[in-house]
Amino acid sequence: MITLYDYELSGNCYKLRLFMNMLGLDYQKLGVEFFPGKEHKSDTFLAINPLGQLPVLDDDGFVLRDAQAILTYLAARYDGSGLWYPTDDPHSLAEVNMWLAFADGITSTASAARLHDLLRYELDADKARAGAHALFRALDERLWFSEQEDGGWICRGDHPTIADIACFPYVMLSDEGGISLIDYPALRRWTDRVKRLPGFIVMSGIFETAAA
Repeated sequence: MITLYDYELSGNCYKLRLFMNMLGLDYQKLGVEFFPGKEHKSDTFLAINPLGQLPVLDDDGFVLRDAQAILTYLAARYDGSGLWYPTDDPHSLAEVNMWLAFADGITSTASAARLHDLLRYELDADKARAGAHALFRALDERLWFSEQEDGGWICRGDHPTIADIACFPYVMLSDEGGISLIDYPALRRWTDRVKRLPGFIVMSGIFETAAA
């Protein structure tokens, strides 16, 4: 049985719930009160993940931390199509991994600004917003070219990959950190495409699913 150590308002936890739903996987959630309880810093949780970070996945005793690493594991193990994480194509695989690293940058900027505005974390929100805008400009450009040449997804081809799942949540949540998507039309069109994918689920009422 798959167990997800989860915080409902975390974009990194949401991307795993979203992907597992798209794959049709059964799993259970164990809620960890990130705020205000800080249960992720408790001795009990630190025994599971010494870094004190969410999410964590336990698949019948195989315990894995880091959202992007968990996405690659779920795709490699449970996606029979091989489309979400193309391990048999070195070029495509490298491209997906490159954009997974890009998603970490979105987390460290757009998510940081959201933590400041939503949960009053003490950090340089202006620097985080500036960093997010730089990343969003690059992603918007990439998606514009993809719309002309490919399927409109982050990586080449006519099917989304886990790179799209990895980048999606904190782009959609960016306004909660004071970051508008008004200047990124290709980025907005991409979020609409993601919301139309089979198995898409909303996050705590924050997103509204588009009509299929």
